[in-house]
Amino acid sequence: MHTTIPLSVAALLGVGIIIIGSLYIASPEKMTGSFGLKLPSPDAETRAWLRLKGIRDIVSGLLVLTLMLTTGPRTVGIALLVESLTAFGDMSNVLGSGGSKQAALSIHGMTFAVMVIAGLFLINIF
Repeated sequence: MHTTIPLSVAALLGVGIIIIGSLYIASPEKMTGSFGLKLPSPDAETRAWLRLKGIRDIVSGLLVLTLMLTTGPRTVGIALLVESLTAFGDMSNVLGSGGSKQAALSIHGMTFAVMVIAGLFLINIF
């Protein structure tokens, strides 16, 4: 199975989530609308919690890119499948918390689906 396209998708996902995480660290208040939940309060403590999401995102992206440089496509696929649970959890949290259904499905749900599809291609399910 040819892995160029799924590996390219994995690289885009990795770089994309690193950029999003960096934006959450740099300006968490501006990024909250992109998540699908309203900012509870614009104070330092809330910004600190939002920055944790940024750190999580950066580490998730770095993991995918590191595995791409050090292992084979199957391992990258397994990592994508495991990390897709974060996107699924984010989608579930936004939906369960009365957040934006559009953001939950279009941002988190689509990310989940793309990660699963790319992961399945990389572990040769398709």
